[in-house]
Amino acid sequence: MIKIYIYDKMKKQKIPEELSALITQEEISIFQELQIKILELNNKTNLTRLIEGDDYWVSQVFDSIWPFKICPNINFNNKKFLDIGSGCGFPGLAYAITHPSSEIYLLDSSKKKTDALKSLIKKINFKNNIHIVNDRIEKVAHQYSMRNSFNIVTSRAVSNPSTVSEYTLPMLKKEGLGVLYCGKWSDEESKKLDKTLQILEGEIKEKKMIVLPRNKGTRNIIFIEPKKLCSKIYPRKVGKPEKNPL
Repeated sequence: MIKIYIYDKMKKQKIPEELSALITQEEISIFQELQIKILELNNKTNLTRLIEGDDYWVSQVFDSIWPFKICPNINFNNKKFLDIGSGCGFPGLAYAITHPSSEIYLLDSSKKKTDALKSLIKKINFKNNIHIVNDRIEKVAHQYSMRNSFNIVTSRAVSNPSTVSEYTLPMLKKEGLGVLYCGKWSDEESKKLDKTLQILEGEIKEKKMIVLPRNKGTRNIIFIEPKKLCSKIYPRKVGKPEKNPL
């Protein structure tokens, strides 16, 4: 009875119009299913507090997918995609739902979270080939089979842009695209990122800003790309990119 009540409650939620304009009804149904499964897992393992109402539909779903909907000149389909620090699956699983032809890698250093992600992909019929990796990005980035092998790399709520760039660029193919999620963005932060990207042989491709629906704040997206493959010394050993950004 409890599960039926939860399901009925979730189904009655009002989806923001801004989100409905970006995704199909089939995709909304999958997101509803994902919401219910995360809520069930949350009762056993504390994964996220952003799971009900606008916290889920705006701060999780909309915020995850809008960067892939506002650049008509970029093809985001049929890509090899990596989400660094995937947590409970955002933006990685959100991208998977809206881009079913892409191959997905979800990476997190917390076994609790990667176990939860494995449970989610077993319970939900994703069309993608999805891989769950429990490891540190500083280690994975030096694996021959993983380095410089992705078309798209995302990172959301992991660290500052300079640190995240050191994680991201070594994973990208020469023509790949890094997607950095940021809150507020200032000229000072832009200067710091430019300095880091010079060291890493990367550059900013484009910046986008949006005011999220339902008064959920401002979000900036920084698209970065390699100018050429960065030095093999990056990323540095575990902890160094976080403690001492380039």
